[in-house]
Amino acid sequence: MKSLIVNGDDFGASSGINVGVLEAHERGILTSTSMMVDRPASGEAGLLAANHPSLDVGLHVELDSVPDSRSPEDEIERQVERFVELVGRSPSHIDAHHNVNRKASLTAAFVVVAERHALPLRDHCGVRHISKFFGRWNGESHPEQLRPEALARILDSELTDGFNELGCHPGYVDGDLASSYAVERETELATLCDPRVAALLDERGIRLATFREVPRP
Repeated sequence: MKSLIVNGDDFGASSGINVGVLEAHERGILTSTSMMVDRPASGEAGLLAANHPSLDVGLHVELDSVPDSRSPEDEIERQVERFVELVGRSPSHIDAHHNVNRKASLTAAFVVVAERHALPLRDHCGVRHISKFFGRWNGESHPEQLRPEALARILDSELTDGFNELGCHPGYVDGDLASSYAVERETELATLCDPRVAALLDERGIRLATFREVPRP
């Protein structure tokens, strides 16, 4: 059977993204999100996560500015602890902003922390990650890649038996969003909430899932 985790990155990055993630979960097919713990809207995201236990919430690690006195492993561990402070429970999984967990110099630190807490880590937990649902490259917006028809093609060509993760970035644009990926988020949100998308999952026998169902490391 094909099981699909629909995971929205950047929860906590802004209030607009927080609202979009919850809308995609309550009205659409989004089952999971990954939360940043050091952004201005992280506290709000933590409260929303605590009040919506059906939403699977993992940790979206940021390693852009680690103090020289702290190792990557210690910084990832600090962010795990901060997540628990904000949400009141452990993350369901770990991934990383800009997928820095794939850097050869950082992968070992991510693996150590994930194994310490028995948490699935993107690329290391038997879940196939699908990143093609994305609408901006080379400085240009490509909303045509985010419409229901495009998502249907991605699901038909990329899903395999077992657990799959569709990476996405739903949200609303607001003044707090510091990202070049902006209006595309609203297009993603509209697609994830489109009834035709839920229908195509049913037609293809694709089961929605969460990281809580993935075997622990």
